[in-house]
Amino acid sequence: MHDQPDLPALELLVAVEDEGSLGAAARRVGLAQPNASRTLARLERRCGVPLVVRRSGGSTLTAEGALVAGWARPVLAEAARLTTALASLRTGDVQPLRIAASQTVAEHLAPAWLVELRSRLPDQPVAMAVINSTAVVDQVRAGAVALGFVEGPVVPGDLHQVVVGSDELVVVVGREHPWARRTDPLTARELSMVPLITRERGSGTREALEVALRPHRSTDAALALSSNAAVRAGAEAGAAPAVLGHLAVAEALAAGRLVAVPTTGMTLGRPLRAVWSGPRRLDGAAGELVRVARAGTASVGSPAAVSPRGREL
Repeated sequence: MHDQPDLPALELLVAVEDEGSLGAAARRVGLAQPNASRTLARLERRCGVPLVVRRSGGSTLTAEGALVAGWARPVLAEAARLTTALASLRTGDVQPLRIAASQTVAEHLAPAWLVELRSRLPDQPVAMAVINSTAVVDQVRAGAVALGFVEGPVVPGDLHQVVVGSDELVVVVGREHPWARRTDPLTARELSMVPLITRERGSGTREALEVALRPHRSTDAALALSSNAAVRAGAEAGAAPAVLGHLAVAEALAAGRLVAVPTTGMTLGRPLRAVWSGPRRLDGAAGELVRVARAGTASVGSPAAVSPRGREL
C-alpha cells in the first residue's frame, strides 16, 4: 500500500466483514454498490492481494482481508475520535451527546456502553433520558435527542435504525404460582386468556407482547405498570403472571424469586435498536456510541443492521 491509508476503503472492508454482504456494507457506509465494488478493487490493487471473496449468497474476507480489517479497526476508531474532537474545536466546547433509551436498555445495557464510550471519548459528556420506546421515538423525531435506543418490534419508517442486539420476552411467575411447577409449554392462546401484569402501552415490552398474541383475543391486563421493577415485584408477590424481557428478569430468575414458564407457538424475540433522524450516516459521538453498543451486545443477540425505511445500514 501507499503511505497514506485509504480510510473510506478500509471502512468499507470492515463493513463487509461485519455484514457478510457487499450490498449491506455499501449501504452502511453510504455508497452505491457499483462505487463500493470499485472502492474495494482499488484497495485490493493497493494491497496487491485479494481481500474479498464474492459469492451469490454474500461476501467474505480472505485471510489477507481479515488481517487488513483487523489492522484497520483501531485506525478507524481513532479517526472517528479525531473527527469528534475537531468538531468540538469548531464550537469552542464539547456539547453533550443527548440520548434517550427505553427502560430495559437504560437499566441493563447503557451503563456499560457509556463507560466504554467514556474510555474512547473521555471529554464527551452524555445526557440520557430514560423513557418508554414510544416516547424515545417522539424525542428523536422532535430533535430533542441525537440518538435513541428502543426495544419495540417495529420502528417508524421515517427514522434510520440499526439493530444493536436482541432480547427475548419471558413469561414469569412467583414461586407459589401454579405455573411455577408447570412442565408442558404454555400456548399463545392460553396466555392470551389470562390477565397479566404488563408494562404500560407505549413500552417496547408491551408492544412486543401484543404482536406475539395478536392472532388471539387477549384479556385485559391485571396490572399495567410503568417500570420493569414494578412488574417484577408484582409477579414475585404472586399477583399474576408477568411478561418481561430476559434482561429485566435474569437476576430474579437466578435468585429463585421468579420462575420462567416454558412457552410454545409464540415469537417472543425482539430486536434492540438505535434510532436517529437526519443524515443516514451517523458520525461523531453518536456514531461511536452505536459502534460501542453493537460490539457490547454481541452476546445478547445477533446484531444485524437496518437503516431508513427498511434498508440495511
